[in-house]
Amino acid sequence: MIIDCHGHYTTVPAAHSDWRVAQLDAFRTGRAAPPYPTISDDEIRESIENNQLRLLTERGADLTVFSPRASAMAHHQGDLDVGVAWAQACNDLIARVVQLFPDTFAGACQLPQVDGEPLDAAIAELERCMAMGFVGLNLSLDPSGGHWTAPPLTDRYWYPLYEAMVTLDVPAMVHVSATCNPAFHATGAHYLNADTTAFMQLLQGDLFADFPQLRLVIPHGGGAVPYHWGRFRGLADMLHKPPLDAHLMGNVFFDTCVYHQPGIDLLFRVIDTGNILFGSEMVGAVRGIDPTTGHYFDDTKRYIDALAIDEADRAKVFGGNVRRVYPRLDAQLTAKGR
Repeated sequence: MIIDCHGHYTTVPAAHSDWRVAQLDAFRTGRAAPPYPTISDDEIRESIENNQLRLLTERGADLTVFSPRASAMAHHQGDLDVGVAWAQACNDLIARVVQLFPDTFAGACQLPQVDGEPLDAAIAELERCMAMGFVGLNLSLDPSGGHWTAPPLTDRYWYPLYEAMVTLDVPAMVHVSATCNPAFHATGAHYLNADTTAFMQLLQGDLFADFPQLRLVIPHGGGAVPYHWGRFRGLADMLHKPPLDAHLMGNVFFDTCVYHQPGIDLLFRVIDTGNILFGSEMVGAVRGIDPTTGHYFDDTKRYIDALAIDEADRAKVFGGNVRRVYPRLDAQLTAKGR
C-alpha cells in the first residue's frame, strides 16, 4: 500500500475561500463575520475527483494524509477568535472530504496558532479533530508570518501541545504557512528556511529527552539538512550534543517532497530509509511539468521507483514508515483489513 504523508486541500470550493476573505474583512472593520456558506457534497466531490483523486490514481498511490492548504492557514491574520473559527472551518471541510472518500484520504488538522497567545485553543482543536478521526496535525514554528518572533520548538512554550500530542499518540508535520515578509518567497524560501530552522532548533536543544515518544515530520525533504548533513553533524559535535542518529533521528522524519531525481538520490544516500516517508505535496507548491523529463515535478513516486534500493526499503518508504509514525492511521487501516 502506497501512502502519501503530505497532501493539502489546495482545490477547495470557491465559497470556502470567499468566506475567508469576508471573515478577515469583517475583522478589520469591526463587524461580525458572516455565517459560513453551505457547500454541497457534490461541490467537494468535484473539487477532489478532478484533481487530487485523479492524480493519485494516475500516479499509483493509494491514500493521502490530507490537511488544509498550508499557505492559507495564515496564522498571522486576525486574532485568536478569527484563527479558531478559520481552523474549525478548514478542518471541518477536511473531515467532509474524508467522509466522502474514506479509502483515499485521512485527515490532518490545522491549529489556531496566534503569535504570543497560549496554546489552549490549539490543543482544544487538536482534541476535537482527533475525536473526528484525524491522524495528524500541522504545526507552524512561525505563526508570525515570516517575522520569526515565536520561541524555538524546544522552548517550554510548546510543551503543553507536545504533552497533548504524546497523550493522543499523534505526530506533527512541522509546516509553516504564508509569509507577509517580502524578503521570503513563500514556497521557494520561507518553507525551506523553516524546514532547516526546525532541524537546527531541535539539534540545539534536548526536546526528545523530555518527550521520547514525540514524532515530528520535517517536510520538503528536510530543507537543506540532507545536503548539509556534514555541517549539522559537525555542529552537533561543537555543541557537545550526541551524534545525530542518537540525538534526533529516533523522533524526526523527512518526506520525499523533493522534485528531481538527484535530490531524491541524495536524500536516500544520506538519511536512513527508516526516517523517510513518501510524500508529494500534490497539488501544491510546484505544479508544472519538468521540461527535462516530460513528467510533473511533484510526481515523486517516479523518483523512488527509480532508486536502486531493495524492495523491503521501498516498501518501508511507501507505506510502512508512514504507518509507524502515524499510529492512528495504522489502526484505521488495520481495522479495514488494509
